[in-house]
Amino acid sequence: MKAVICNELGGPEGLSVQEIEAPVPQPNEVAISVRAAALNFFDNLLIRGKYQYRPDPPFSPSAEAAGIVTGIGEKVTRFKPGDRVMAHAIYGCAQEIISVPEHKVVGLPDDLSFEHAAGLTVTYGTTLHALKDRADLQPGETLAVLGASGGVGQAAIEIGKVMGARVIACASSDEKLAFCTSMGADETVNYATQDLKAELKRLTGGNGVDVIYDAIGGAFSEPALRAIAWSGRFLVIGFAAGDIPSIPLNLVLLKGCQLVGVFWGSHTEREPDKHLANMETLASWCAQGKIKPHIHKVYRFEETAEALTAIAQRQVKGKVIIVP
Repeated sequence: MKAVICNELGGPEGLSVQEIEAPVPQPNEVAISVRAAALNFFDNLLIRGKYQYRPDPPFSPSAEAAGIVTGIGEKVTRFKPGDRVMAHAIYGCAQEIISVPEHKVVGLPDDLSFEHAAGLTVTYGTTLHALKDRADLQPGETLAVLGASGGVGQAAIEIGKVMGARVIACASSDEKLAFCTSMGADETVNYATQDLKAELKRLTGGNGVDVIYDAIGGAFSEPALRAIAWSGRFLVIGFAAGDIPSIPLNLVLLKGCQLVGVFWGSHTEREPDKHLANMETLASWCAQGKIKPHIHKVYRFEETAEALTAIAQRQVKGKVIIVP
């Protein structure tokens, strides 16, 4: 079978498509013929050995895929060959066939495309866990999304709206913010040209933001925190800016707020039943048209390096999909 392989750590230019042996499902695993897989920002870190998970080469990137079940292990009870499913892993989904534990597989509604399903698990799974389980976002609250035009940002806009929040999208260009508005954002802030703290305070009538969804880190975290409301929740999602900020803890005291970590990968292992329920909710919302992952572009496996370069250069709005 074909697979996108990272033979040595480095940039995306070192990736290649190779023939490898198809995996055989273990007793608790489901084998899936991949019809579409998705790439995320952290795939660029993974292939460079700079992610929190550091597999030894050779390995395949991509942490999420959708396709058709081709085989099951003897202990699998929820699936059978021919079922349409989506699945996630830490890495290894950029292959024609994958084999993953049953608890990481979710059935698909018939009217949900493989391309949209492939882009649903990581970003939307992370975001629903963040907003529902970690922040307890309530209808009528204000949600500010940093890095709002990317994959997790789009998910935060859409899920925030479904949950009844007023969403303020924050991004680095007017073009990106126009995209965020098209995805349902109520207000926008261009943090490349505007004062992030001042704008968030202005848009909330001086009260501050109830929930801040920060996938960027770097220089934007502290001014956003300074604009948080009393009893607000600051969600630490990731550090796409490249720098992990040092936050003055006196701000947490003065605001009476919470700094809340969101480690979705660990959540799926520690709380698999809650994760499965979240994913079934997302699949249902997607099938009903309440959410719809925006697909920036669909690439062939052979174009994976081009796709990862586009993500690294901040050229992507929404999700990047690769197909065998």
